[in-house]
Amino acid sequence: MATVEKIDIGIVGGSGFYRMEELTDRREVEIDTPYGKPSDAFLVGRLGGKSVAFLARHNRKHNIMPSELNFRANIHAFKQLGVKYLISASAVGSLKGDYAPTHFVFPDQFIDRTRHRIDTFFGEGVVAHVSLADPICGYLQNVLYESAREVGVTTHLGGTYVNMEGPQFSTRAESFMYRSWDADVIGMTNLQEAKLAREAEIPYATIAMVTDYDCWHEEEEAVTVDMVLKILKQNADAAAATIAKAVNNIDLDKSNPIHDALQFAILTQPENIPVERKRALAAIIGKYMDTDS
Repeated sequence: MATVEKIDIGIVGGSGFYRMEELTDRREVEIDTPYGKPSDAFLVGRLGGKSVAFLARHNRKHNIMPSELNFRANIHAFKQLGVKYLISASAVGSLKGDYAPTHFVFPDQFIDRTRHRIDTFFGEGVVAHVSLADPICGYLQNVLYESAREVGVTTHLGGTYVNMEGPQFSTRAESFMYRSWDADVIGMTNLQEAKLAREAEIPYATIAMVTDYDCWHEEEEAVTVDMVLKILKQNADAAAATIAKAVNNIDLDKSNPIHDALQFAILTQPENIPVERKRALAAIIGKYMDTDS
């Protein structure tokens, strides 16, 4: 594992959002984890008087598909860095007529439509069940929402994010089904991050940046990559401004129950957990048990 000072805030940048030019004292940091390499090197620097680590979710070359992401390595690396809050920014399709391209939605719920992804640190000799009734940190969500409003973005607070498998976009039948569920936006990445961040006791919230209407909107053309690319840069610039303001406004000393999400979640007694699993999970469970024996 690379040696670096503890970081206050983590940022995950999605499609079109590959770096944070607002960071000062920037440098790249490579992190190794028990789960392999994260998507890319971390861009570490200062923002709003706080230390920040930025990760391009799909790599700066955008060469990792949603289903290929090593979510465990990404989140574990942020835990190794000691981040207290984790901000995600992601491109999404709109499932509501009022949520137009360039709008930001701040969802607080998820529906899982993935099929091929590992989304827990546990198993292989250790069992833990964290609460995910409220998968988004309400405090961080509100800081991001207010920050987006202040920089002039059209915003929507709350809603449900459908996490589909991808890489293909929805069929029309699927899109109409999601609308019948009263879902708000659709994307391919955020739920696994939210689950793993909760297990790692890192408060997490996402900026869902609308790039297009999903294909339910029959008056619009079916979603194409070319259509999406036209909106990505505008959204990325707005996300960077939003995050810069939000980082400045986050109170690192505020008490947050998510920082103790594992307190009563680990069911396997320490003496029954294999030593190699304790060591792999040391960054996550170390405050609850001796991980060296």
